[in-house]
Amino acid sequence: MDEGCLSRFFCILLECKELLIAKQKYKVFSWLLFDFANTSFSVMMVTFTFPLYFKNVICNGSPSGDALWGFSVSLSMLLVALVSPVLGAAADYSGKRKRFLLFFTLTSIIATALLSFSAQGMAIIAALLFMMANMGFEGGLVFYDAYLKELASDKSVGRVSGYGFAMGYLGALSILLLVKPLLRDGIVLANASNVQMSFLISAIFFALFAAPLFLVLRDEKKENRSAISVTALVQSIREVKHTIQHILHYRDLARFLLAYFFYNDAIITIIAFSSIYAQNTLGFTTGELILFFMLVQTTAIVGSLLFGFITDKIGPKRTIVITLMIWIVVVCAAIFANSKELFFSTGMLAGISMGSSQAASRAMMTRLTPREHLAEFFGFYDGSFGKASAVVGPVVFGLVSSYAGSQKIALASLLLFFIIGLIVMTNVRSVYSEPVHQP
Repeated sequence: MDEGCLSRFFCILLECKELLIAKQKYKVFSWLLFDFANTSFSVMMVTFTFPLYFKNVICNGSPSGDALWGFSVSLSMLLVALVSPVLGAAADYSGKRKRFLLFFTLTSIIATALLSFSAQGMAIIAALLFMMANMGFEGGLVFYDAYLKELASDKSVGRVSGYGFAMGYLGALSILLLVKPLLRDGIVLANASNVQMSFLISAIFFALFAAPLFLVLRDEKKENRSAISVTALVQSIREVKHTIQHILHYRDLARFLLAYFFYNDAIITIIAFSSIYAQNTLGFTTGELILFFMLVQTTAIVGSLLFGFITDKIGPKRTIVITLMIWIVVVCAAIFANSKELFFSTGMLAGISMGSSQAASRAMMTRLTPREHLAEFFGFYDGSFGKASAVVGPVVFGLVSSYAGSQKIALASLLLFFIIGLIVMTNVRSVYSEPVHQP
């Protein structure tokens, strides 16, 4: 081979490498955009606008609105917890993970758009639509998170996970800025039409920025295996049964999931009740709530980016331990906060710990999960453990608040969840090891 041919050969190799790198960057960016898209649903429909609209407008301020809202959140989470492992295994078996993600995403978007027609006196219909929307959102995360191991190396998984959550919080901040003029007159009956319009905008926002993922990412090819079929279902159940029987053999994974169950329980409960707590306990106005959540999302972006690098530097375990200590400080500060100014500062600290703990947890799960069981194990992570914890937390918070007559005492009860999670987490090794088989 002459020098000219050799030179052209190396040029072709270089061009192929650059194309592969560019292609991978497009995949990562489309994955990040999905986080940008779906967090708009989380902040609008779960954390801020819809909870207050459901209580103040749809239920006309009735105390039963709190009970129905809590039941809707818990039941939707419970249903996702039950089906996620089976569907995750089906996705692994069929290799058609993207189709499952598309189904759940469309379910969430369509149900959110339909909620723009919800009005006073439509409590049951609105609750059912919200459960569909939340199941679509939470169920989709199982398949979305499972892509992380394919898109990032072990050395960069913390950063990429952090970028994802940072993009998510940027999306939440963007949707708040977009709908802020519609909510200027409050989340009340007199402003119902504007609030309803904000739900429709959220659905469009979700659909628009989620679309690139489905155009760029591809499913792996597995010989003519249907996504939903009797064979796939039977195989999925077998896989789940196998996982349940042997999950304890992955000792560090099992310990991490147990720790995650407790501390994520507390985090989700704080997110779900933050707007109600701020309004009922501290008397926040709608304008102050918007500003509060914008500050929280901004600091969450900083936390996700900063701790993404820290995770790659010191490992996800140490990062999670640090963030759990921050969460304990946040809860204690919120309990003793008697002024809006102090609660604003506490919220900013919560934003930093929220973004960092979620990003580090996803990186930890990715590190401990065997590649051949990505969607299935993430089904347990995002489904059985993550969603089941969202069932327990709101119930405990609601019962303590009801019997004690104080939301601050209810908030204090969450300290127990963080402490248990911290203790269990200290016994987890942050490297993947082969399953330990019992003799």
